[in-house]
Amino acid sequence: MSQANNSKQQVLRVENLSIELPAGADRSYAVKGLSLDVRKGEILCVIGESGSGKSVLSAAIMGDYARGLRHSEGVIDFLGEDICRMGEDALRQLRGNRIAMIFQEPMAALNPAIRIGQQVEEIFDIHAPDMPASERRERMLALLDSTHLPDPPRIANSFPHQLSGGQCQRVVIAMALAMNPDLLIADEPTTALDVTTQAQVLKLVRDLRGRGQHGILFITHDFGVVAEIADRIAVMEGGVLVEIGERDQVLNAPAHPYTRKLIAAVPALHPELHVPSADGELALRIEHLTKTYKVGDRSVAALKDVSLQLPLGKTLAIVGESGSGKSTLVKAAIRLVDSDSGHVWIGETDFLALKGSALAANRRRIQMIFQDPYGSLNPRHRVGDIIARAAQLRGLSARDAWTEAGDLLEQVGLKRDALKRKPRQFSGGQRQRIGIARALAMRPEVLIADESVSALDVSVQKQVLELLAELQQRLNLSILFITHDLRVAAQISDYIAVMRQGEVVEYGTAEQVLLRPQNSYTQTLLAAAPGASAIAPPPPAPATSPPLRLIRPQAN
Repeated sequence: MSQANNSKQQVLRVENLSIELPAGADRSYAVKGLSLDVRKGEILCVIGESGSGKSVLSAAIMGDYARGLRHSEGVIDFLGEDICRMGEDALRQLRGNRIAMIFQEPMAALNPAIRIGQQVEEIFDIHAPDMPASERRERMLALLDSTHLPDPPRIANSFPHQLSGGQCQRVVIAMALAMNPDLLIADEPTTALDVTTQAQVLKLVRDLRGRGQHGILFITHDFGVVAEIADRIAVMEGGVLVEIGERDQVLNAPAHPYTRKLIAAVPALHPELHVPSADGELALRIEHLTKTYKVGDRSVAALKDVSLQLPLGKTLAIVGESGSGKSTLVKAAIRLVDSDSGHVWIGETDFLALKGSALAANRRRIQMIFQDPYGSLNPRHRVGDIIARAAQLRGLSARDAWTEAGDLLEQVGLKRDALKRKPRQFSGGQRQRIGIARALAMRPEVLIADESVSALDVSVQKQVLELLAELQQRLNLSILFITHDLRVAAQISDYIAVMRQGEVVEYGTAEQVLLRPQNSYTQTLLAAAPGASAIAPPPPAPATSPPLRLIRPQAN
């Protein structure tokens, strides 16, 4: 394609952009000397880890700098106008009108107290105040229909909490499309979604590209998503653009070492061969667990007679979409919620039957690593105090607990001097390591990891998964791993249980479930995994499969 043709198609041209960080930051620039362009009818994916400058770039294009950041040099040319030199009144006319943003967390982007239709129509109130009310409603319903939302009048009359996460994200996309913008910026719009909902949203983004009306800047850290939708890929590291090119070139023949490192860290969708447990000794046994919630006048069965087994020293991954019952299962198992009936055996102890001091004494045997490494640690306490407190609850003196806290930090790959620092002084991956150390301070027999790597960049995710595997081997831990990411499940698990609508629909070794799925729902989940065919395709199944022992729940 000629340069002349490129310039005619350009919606956005960023040239030599530098944005300074405040004094005392870990580097001088959030973005340094960056140049790229976005063309009409294409998706440019910007990929990189946390701190790479992706979000700062998107904020700069919207003319919305965070406090302390300063435009140093460069041009952001949007259809012949330099955004860097626009006044606030001009920027207000631009945002949501000619340039629109699709945000990462749809529930945070929508007002919980206002009906969906009113929130969409508000875009017209701001940017087209003379539009008649009847036309506003007609266009609002057409937008909801164009994003494939079912029954637009019902959706318009609903509040955000009455919709699923995927439906809320479609509403946010409809709002972004309201004024038919020339440029759409999508900032990690599928990170919080389960695999099938993610596939639906990605299809919608591809459809938008196919209409040829918009240029799309898609920010993500997920190479599976990139492989699924990108026309071109821009890779950022430490505020610098290190590589840009056509999708197939960057994915299959990356030129920069950082790009190669990121692609190497992407977990494959096929599992390594594991040796099933031979002696049948079980660390955790869940039997006939049920839980029903009351929602107004309705009863919702969150768990329907669920039975599972976790062999000693192994990992059982629980996978499924939002609302499948995964989180309710682990909350019931650890007694954060009360189940209606059933048993949870830790070794030979029925954990759900314990009361009083017996329950307190046995709680240390099953511990949780939480999903959010930023929200799970008290920001006011030192890391040493957080970990030592757990060791003291186990019975250690304050001095011995502090010593053990330092030992645990070293076990999870951090230095002892981290004891006296507070959580805000650590990255997300480091905080997750601290969360693991806190759980280990209780000397658990069963470790529950609830979406514990979903918020992490792909290379940090790989480090945490490798750490868990190392600790499991060293300490003979048994791990119950909750995830919606089939790639992660493939790398971490010996066994996999697939849940749907409160039931286990498939259960077996990782090889059986991922390579030879029997249930149609499992097959649907595998088919919906982004980039399944573009990144690390699975090897052909062996001609003669090794014998696999499927552990099936047994009544007590």
